[in-house]
Amino acid sequence: MAQRFSQDHIFGIGQSVTQFLHNFKTEQLPWYKCGPKSAGNGALMRIAPMIMPHLRSGTSNLWAETALSAMITHNDSASTAACLAFVNMLWQLLQMDTVPAAQWWLDSYVSIARELETGTAYRPRSINIADYAGPVWQFVEEKVNEADRRNLSSVEACNSWHSGAYLLETVPSVIYILMRYSHNLEEALIRSINDTWDNDTIAAIVGAAVGALHGKSKISQRWLSGLLGRTTDRDDGQIFRLIDRTRQLWWQ
Repeated sequence: MAQRFSQDHIFGIGQSVTQFLHNFKTEQLPWYKCGPKSAGNGALMRIAPMIMPHLRSGTSNLWAETALSAMITHNDSASTAACLAFVNMLWQLLQMDTVPAAQWWLDSYVSIARELETGTAYRPRSINIADYAGPVWQFVEEKVNEADRRNLSSVEACNSWHSGAYLLETVPSVIYILMRYSHNLEEALIRSINDTWDNDTIAAIVGAAVGALHGKSKISQRWLSGLLGRTTDRDDGQIFRLIDRTRQLWWQ
């Protein structure tokens, strides 16, 4: 995977992946030493496909491979914990016939991340929350519960802790939007895009969750018909070919 990441131009690349590429290609460090200690949201954004090779068997290898994949570019306790918590949520969502209760989203994230984060103290960037220093899971639990008690809109909540490319901002934004809108796939995505700052990443994470819950049949055709299916700037349809191949390898 590290080799594959280093082969082509990456669109919208962030600081952490830039540092990983420098360490891997220029410094030629071993792959497991290339990821910077970063609580950015880049690993969480791309972690959902890790579940696909395990759809038939569901062995514990899923958790090991998720952790290793995450640390390639973001070798950070909160990032790895968030990725594992999210993959655990996806695994459960794929098996659900009904929309979970709102509190399920928060409780599911916290129950896993709390056990996996180590002692790093993360600090918020928002001037509205200047006095916090602690783990990401605790911040998420406190702030999302508070926003829910106050019945804040998603834009009010996301603005209160900010919603940038930092796990202390991304994770509470994702969880709160899912708590309020997971029953409606389209509205969840609209709120992710319109109510957050790092909206492409937050919508990608929310989209993976509501997609696992509702399935392709609940996505409006008008949202699908114009998709180019690119992975680069010149490979129209590649995503659709990859989906078909994935289905053949690991699902059918």
